[in-house]
Amino acid sequence: MVGRLRSLEDLNLSSVDRPVVFLRLDLNVPIKKGTIGDDTRIRAALPTIKWLLERNCRIVACSHLGRPKGVGFEAEFSMEPVAKRLAELLETKEVVLASDYLAPDLGKMIGDLKSNQIILLENLRFYKEEQGSDVEFAKKLARFANFYVNDAFGTSHRADASLFAVAEQFPLEKRCAGFLVKKEIDFLEGAFRNPSPPVTAVFGGAKVSDKIAVLNKFTQIANNIVIGGAMAYTFLKYLGKDVGASKVEEDKLDVVAEIMKNAEARKVKIYLPEDHMCGDKFEETVAAVASNGVDIPAGFMGLDIGPKTIATFSKVIEESKVVIWNGPMGVFEWEQFKNGTRQVAEALTRCKGVTVVGGGDSAAAMAKFKLESKVSHVSTGGGASMELLEGKELPGIKVIRN
Repeated sequence: MVGRLRSLEDLNLSSVDRPVVFLRLDLNVPIKKGTIGDDTRIRAALPTIKWLLERNCRIVACSHLGRPKGVGFEAEFSMEPVAKRLAELLETKEVVLASDYLAPDLGKMIGDLKSNQIILLENLRFYKEEQGSDVEFAKKLARFANFYVNDAFGTSHRADASLFAVAEQFPLEKRCAGFLVKKEIDFLEGAFRNPSPPVTAVFGGAKVSDKIAVLNKFTQIANNIVIGGAMAYTFLKYLGKDVGASKVEEDKLDVVAEIMKNAEARKVKIYLPEDHMCGDKFEETVAAVASNGVDIPAGFMGLDIGPKTIATFSKVIEESKVVIWNGPMGVFEWEQFKNGTRQVAEALTRCKGVTVVGGGDSAAAMAKFKLESKVSHVSTGGGASMELLEGKELPGIKVIRN
């Protein structure tokens, strides 16, 4: 049986004078030439940081950023722009960037912290030991802290040192989830614990292979499974439809057969595209051509769902009591192929039930169309949310449960 998720309120912070909290965050934001493209993840960390500061805590925050080689400092992946933006969002607070945080000087930095300052460690992945979940590395990270808080849901499906081994350096009563992680778990586990039917799962994106486990899981949970995006063409090929030059995973046709069989056994209705918006090449400037039916002409590839499909998918979504959406309906980054994804996103906002967007490209689409506030929950973690929905126990969550 899964244990109770420990939260900030469970910490006995008053047992220590000006306690030091090791706070793992997900500040992995897009940065180009020193400029942050989207600060959503930084903003998501603010409630936990502010709550701890209000209780006179000294905070040692940390995160990874990008994919450095793990052999030392790389300017391209420095946390410096993140530290500056975090300080701006905290307004009256100063963020001190700690570069050599394995050196003894970190203890002095923590000791000298003023009430309006927090420490942000330089990119954790500058050390290969982080992704290796090295215990000695974890001990060095944890050595000056009294409490451990994980508010990095987006990376909690990884057993990195800062997410698992560091937490294990603290007694259970001194480790917990931050507000963001708590909210994610409450929505993603709670929405499907005893859901009111009809339950609809909407999946899109490029590959069936990325979603085999979660598709099979939802044949046991959902009443409807809606499939769009490039992955739909493997399903349509299995059903004998003409898919033209659309992307198909030929080696996954047997997997599709199994998913269809499982769905049929539970009387789960699977909805696939009835029509498409196509292009004769995969280029942003390609003209969009309507298929007017389920079959795609030779030489063309499906790049978005068509109007009939949009109407069908939208009706199913709007009539549901619980909806989870993960994966776009087409190449929504391109103007002429964004409509399917936008219309599905808007259908979620019209649904009167619980609506959950499972991170990744779906979350990016909600942001692009400025619809985030009109659904029940938008997850900050694509991979983490999918693994949780598959029924997997996430290492970073398991370690902070009772």
